[in-house]
Amino acid sequence: MTSSRAYFQSVSIAVAVLCLIAGVRNAAAFNYADALDKAVLFFEAQRSGKLPPGQRVGWRADSALSDGSASNVDLVGGYYDAGDTVKFGLPMAFSVTMLSWSVLEFVGDAPPSTSRGDAEVAVRWGADYLLKAATATPGALWVQVADASRDHACWERPEDMDTPRAAYKVTPQSPGSDVAGETAAALAAASLVFRGRDPAYSSRLLAAARQVFDFADRYRGSYSDSLGNVVSPFYRSYSGYDDELLWAAAWLHLASSPSPSSSQGVYMSYIRSNGPNLGGEQDDYTVSWDDKRVATKVLLSKVFLQNRVDGLSTYKAHADHYICSLVPDAGAAQGQYTPGGLLFKEGDSNMQYVTSTTFLILAYAKYLGAAGAAASCGSTAVSPAALVSIAKRQVDYILGANPSGMSYMVGFGARYPQRVHHRGASMPSVRDHPGRISCDDGFQYLHSSEPDRNVLVGAVVGGPDYSDAYSDSHDNYAQAEPSTYTNAPLVGALAFFTGARSHK
Repeated sequence: MTSSRAYFQSVSIAVAVLCLIAGVRNAAAFNYADALDKAVLFFEAQRSGKLPPGQRVGWRADSALSDGSASNVDLVGGYYDAGDTVKFGLPMAFSVTMLSWSVLEFVGDAPPSTSRGDAEVAVRWGADYLLKAATATPGALWVQVADASRDHACWERPEDMDTPRAAYKVTPQSPGSDVAGETAAALAAASLVFRGRDPAYSSRLLAAARQVFDFADRYRGSYSDSLGNVVSPFYRSYSGYDDELLWAAAWLHLASSPSPSSSQGVYMSYIRSNGPNLGGEQDDYTVSWDDKRVATKVLLSKVFLQNRVDGLSTYKAHADHYICSLVPDAGAAQGQYTPGGLLFKEGDSNMQYVTSTTFLILAYAKYLGAAGAAASCGSTAVSPAALVSIAKRQVDYILGANPSGMSYMVGFGARYPQRVHHRGASMPSVRDHPGRISCDDGFQYLHSSEPDRNVLVGAVVGGPDYSDAYSDSHDNYAQAEPSTYTNAPLVGALAFFTGARSHK
């Protein structure tokens, strides 16, 4: 029999959730399918290399066609992570992992009118590059192209850039378990996307993932230490590499097993033996390109909930702790929200945390719902439906249900950012201005108050501050810069709501 204390806690949480999502049900419905299509389209604007015939972002053209040539390797392709023209391996791999997870969990469940094919193409574009980076040189992994400091000293279109395109790798002598672990996770996750549609390609991805994971685990060390100011402070691995090793092992287990609920296999043995020493028993409340501890717990909770696998219950318990921190009045360590209801973690590019967190909430709600379970918040159970409501509030805020009445996805809705911190968007396209725009001449566009010359459709910017205020300025990189790792998990969240999934 439910105690009176538990009953009143349940009522308190229910009221708090309703307050958090107040007004959402009465707001105008958003076209989630349109937002999903735009979120996927953004990846085409971020492409590096030789663009394919089906390229839909017409203001982009070929770029960086000699990447890797100075080191006698082919590193053409991949994605520029944000508003610059560097190819950073760690955030690119995380973007591919999260985009793959989005496709696996939600995109395939969206209505036929939504093209799973476009999302798969986006996964493949990134996976193709990571496959090159992992296999070009035996015993090494290529993890970055371009000197970020030199790149940031210019404001150039990708098609014009003439800054140094040196390529950097990690080796047994200069290890990078963090970036190698994330690359292994991305390749393994992508292999699952293509397992049924292109088995040969899927097998190549999985073989490379196993190889890179062995490299990451055998030669331990942080790429931030090995490569120094090449990657710092841009994408320094502040969380270390333990989280990437466990994260990669979880994805390799799923990719190597005939069933996701399997309790057998070499990677499950690795998880059981090494999990406690790799952060598996630590609570954590942030998910990002740098820190995957919470994401790993949610992913392994799926395995536990499907088959009650021995030794994995702790991951479900820690996933509950994380989820409960996001439910008002349900946990000790509380997530912070702006007055308008947006989850707030940090001032710079806060939206990356919003989209990743929202995806994890929905994935966890799906896993709980399929198992007939709930999140255990002390003596109170929080239902999957309550979690979906919280996630919906975040997605709706991004799309325009916020105090400013502004969409933070470029090209969606009547009002959206007009001055994005992005080289290609801010400058005239090569199609419109064939003449070269030099390194220094480009800064006139960075500092201009004029709207972007090219609409970066689907890009989600860094977002408003803690008081829901946003400054629409090219110079405002903290709020106005988009990234692939912001969009990747949002693809899954938008697909969820496009499919109008129900978790009761």
